[in-house]
Amino acid sequence: VTLRDAGKVAIIDGDSYEVFAIVNTGYAVHISRPSASGRFMYTIGRDALVNMIDLWMDPPQVVAEIKVGLEARSVETSKHKDYPDVYAIAGAYWPPQYVIMEADTLKPIQIVSTRGMTVDTLEYHPEPRVAAIVASHEHPEFIVNVKETGKILLVNYEDPENLSVTTIGAARFLHDGGWDRSKRYFLTAANQSDKIAVIDSRDRKLVSLTDVTKIPHPGRGANLDDPEFGPVWVTSALGNANVTYIGTDPEGNPDHAWKVVRTLQGQGGGSLFVKSHPNSGNLWVDSPLNPDESISQSVAVYDVTNPEAGYEVIPIAEWADLGEGPKRVVQPEYNKDGTEVWFSVWSGMDQESAIVVVDDKTRQLKHVIKGPDIVTPTGKFNVYNTIHDVY
Repeated sequence: VTLRDAGKVAIIDGDSYEVFAIVNTGYAVHISRPSASGRFMYTIGRDALVNMIDLWMDPPQVVAEIKVGLEARSVETSKHKDYPDVYAIAGAYWPPQYVIMEADTLKPIQIVSTRGMTVDTLEYHPEPRVAAIVASHEHPEFIVNVKETGKILLVNYEDPENLSVTTIGAARFLHDGGWDRSKRYFLTAANQSDKIAVIDSRDRKLVSLTDVTKIPHPGRGANLDDPEFGPVWVTSALGNANVTYIGTDPEGNPDHAWKVVRTLQGQGGGSLFVKSHPNSGNLWVDSPLNPDESISQSVAVYDVTNPEAGYEVIPIAEWADLGEGPKRVVQPEYNKDGTEVWFSVWSGMDQESAIVVVDDKTRQLKHVIKGPDIVTPTGKFNVYNTIHDVY
């Protein structure tokens, strides 16, 4: 669990809810990614400090670190079956670059600038930031979003000393994204362009630029089986209340593939994350940046089997029973089995925050984790689900 303003992460036992380690990291950790083995957790702060935490130590501790720039947001490890835990990569906002490292030491192997031409106007951009990075399951490659140029780089790590990169033009302002359930297609938001780019990681090509509104912000998105349209991937948005379903089954449902097949209305704009689980019948949508406190302090949940029935509002912040503070409810995260959903209730450094655990089936409060160590909690990463890209 990211303890944003404290510059730490909390490591919590998913069964007992015990906070058994608080580990110093970079400031405002944005991403935590486990190694393929599950032993190591790699975190990256907004200050571009990468920490490698050994989860098998008692207690877990940082065993390596590296500063890859001045500002950053993304880290990932090699997931291809022939290269588990061999390489790591971090992407920086400044300088605009990505760094390929030995996964077990964080020793840099390559530092590559992302400066280049924009995909639409073909103008030179001097500082295009690296946004999301994911590890391909099809090839030994990292998929790297370059925000301002609108290009997606497939960085092959078979021979990092002689780097091979496939460049795919998509749309400007690439941000975050995730896999469809087959883990072949990467769907990523070009948020200020109001598009979702779909990359076929097997054939190494762009297959769609799908129009969505407004300012899509999926996190990694959510994969569902829609009762009418089959497999879909879902994103919410910062700029409006839309919860958008995109078809993801080009073989079984070719007429719906990469098209918007359903648009639900959420509580309001200001959403950052949606989440579901293969064992769940729910879709959870947060709205932490909505100006209405009744919306930012609660979440909406939909029945996956009857999405048009509307949503139920769950009063997460009220259940946390905290004092004064904004109490923004952010980022639903499932446990391994899909039976619980964890939410951060995010207030200021000098205010009380919490993590609220909800029973996914009953949608009722199950547990509240709070105390002096739980300071500004934001992102949460279940180790198993993150290793296996379950969302």
